[in-house]
Amino acid sequence: MKIAVVGGTGLIGSQVVANLIAAGHEAVPYALSTGVDIIAGVGVDDAVAGADVVVNLTNSPTFDDASPAFFQTSMDNLIAASAEAGVGHFVILSIVGVDQVPDLVYYRAKVLQEDLLRAGGIPFSIVRATQFMEFVDAAMSWTADEEKVRLPRTPIQPIAAADVAAAVSEVAAGAPLNGIRNIAGPDVFTFDELGRITLKAKGDSRPVVVDDTAGMFAAVKGNAIIAPADAVIAPTRYADWLATT
Repeated sequence: MKIAVVGGTGLIGSQVVANLIAAGHEAVPYALSTGVDIIAGVGVDDAVAGADVVVNLTNSPTFDDASPAFFQTSMDNLIAASAEAGVGHFVILSIVGVDQVPDLVYYRAKVLQEDLLRAGGIPFSIVRATQFMEFVDAAMSWTADEEKVRLPRTPIQPIAAADVAAAVSEVAAGAPLNGIRNIAGPDVFTFDELGRITLKAKGDSRPVVVDDTAGMFAAVKGNAIIAPADAVIAPTRYADWLATT
């Protein structure tokens, strides 16, 4: 099976390509560095030509008001090219609970991406993942200074990028879901608790101060981004992942 992985050089994409090749598929990575510009439309037709499956793992470069335009334009270009090429399956990676956080423009932009895919006329699959373990440090840094780290008590269920890549690879190699597969890590923390665990593991003595107005995740209400009952639970625990980083 020939699988075009757009955004195939990034954190998830590079692992998806490796997984699919190991499984015997012809998986080809595409990105700006390979001459494919999904916003300008340059190289898109060639990238999807002859592909049985297109996996779109590209992401907006910002989380701000520019993100909806990124997903609108990139999906318009990729869906049009994929339809013209006769692609039989289109896969995207989204976020667990993305449609339950309307106060975040980036989450609204991801919902737009999902909606564009559903309306695109190509058999599709949406993989929704919880927050990546690899992004915990960055999320903490948004509300940190030299003396303390301010974090909300938002429940969070982190998943390792390798487990996300494995799930995306499995879906890409299978029949279209024409729906959503939710995936999540095995452990639920509040974000402030996760922050304390992370800082301790890194030998960082800064205290975590609970601030339910701090950072992007302050906009999340209740258990919105926790795995729903139908989620596939990945094997990697956060403590084990921390021990290897």
